[in-house]
This record gives sequence, structure tokens and C-alpha cells, in this order.
Amino acid sequence: DVHTWSDIIQVSAGYKHSLGLKSDGTVVATGLNTDDQCNVGDWTDIVQVAAGRTHSLGLKSDGTVVAVGDDRYGKLDVSEWSNIVQIDAGTHSIGLRGDTSKIIAVGDNRYDQCNVNVWNNVRKIACRDYHTVAIIKDGTVQAKGLNDYGQCDIPNDWVNIKHIDAGDCNTVAIKEVKEGEYKLLTIGCNNYGQNGFEGLTFQRGVIC
Repeated sequence: DVHTWSDIIQVSAGYKHSLGLKSDGTVVATGLNTDDQCNVGDWTDIVQVAAGRTHSLGLKSDGTVVAVGDDRYGKLDVSEWSNIVQIDAGTHSIGLRGDTSKIIAVGDNRYDQCNVNVWNNVRKIACRDYHTVAIIKDGTVQAKGLNDYGQCDIPNDWVNIKHIDAGDCNTVAIKEVKEGEYKLLTIGCNNYGQNGFEGLTFQRGVIC
């Protein structure tokens, strides 16, 4: 039930729960709560939220991270993180450090999705259940993890990338093709038509 939410400035959807960040830095949640992943009512001073498969992350304004939910594989082990500027969550937890431009990751690593600390000059991060992706400051993309649908096979023409996100078995990106004009790129599974907007072009402000 999200229709009663108000003053929301950011949202994140997990496997069966949703998070909403309010303008006052508090967080609301709804959905499946069998692992306490919706127990975020006492969070304050939050600037970003991320809903994983069965856990939730909150980035605080001081660069630290809070977590609740299922702790299998140690994905809630974020209490010592610092200088974090971005977060995301799948079956694992990832954070981008502002002081090093590198990723820190904990949690499920069965497909090497946490083995991303060797990436340098990272600008933006995203993950889903079993893979992790990142935009490097030169506009190229790195990906690591389960690749059963080619979701980590980044094509050579993925350059000048401005935004990226990860689905369960696909990866999507927004590429700047020329000043003020952008194209949607997709790789990975398409069993439900989730890549149906591949190649869509648009101007700034229409989608992003």
C-alpha cells in the first residue's frame, strides 16, 4: 500500500517489498516483512534507500549505512562502512566510496558479484540479485556476476553512458549520443519484453 505515502523524494523496490524516502530523511516501507526488511521506522537522516531481495539499506547523510532484514551471506555487515555516496542491494549490498571512487561489497558472492573492488574511478553503481554493474568516470561500463542471459556482456558501443541499472537478468543503460540526445540500451533476458525499449531515443527531461 503506497497510495497513502506523501513527501516522497526517492523509492526503491525489492523482491516483495518497497521503500520510500521522505523529504525529512525518514523512511516508509510496505510489503513482505518476514525477515524484518520493512522495519525502517526508526531510521533518520537518510539520503538514499535501496531495497534488496530480502533486506533494506539506508545511506545516511554522514556517509554511513544502516541495514535491516535477512543477513544470510553477511549482507547486513555494513556498520563499518564510511564515506559512502551511493548504495544498492540485491542478494548482496554494495556501496560507492566517495574518497576512493571504489566499490565495497558484502553478501552473496556465489557468482563473483561482490568481486568488484578492483574497479577504479567508479561514478555510478547498481546491482540486482546476482550481478553488479558500474559506470566508470570515462563513460564506460563494468559488470560482474551471473551471466546466464548475457547481462554482463557489455557491448563495445556502451560508451558515454550517463545512467545504468540492473534487473534480475538484464542490464539497462542510458547513452548520450550527442549533446542533449540520449538512447536507451539493454542487454540480457527479454522473456517478458523488458528490453522492448532498446534503441529508444529521447531528449533530456523526457525520461531521465
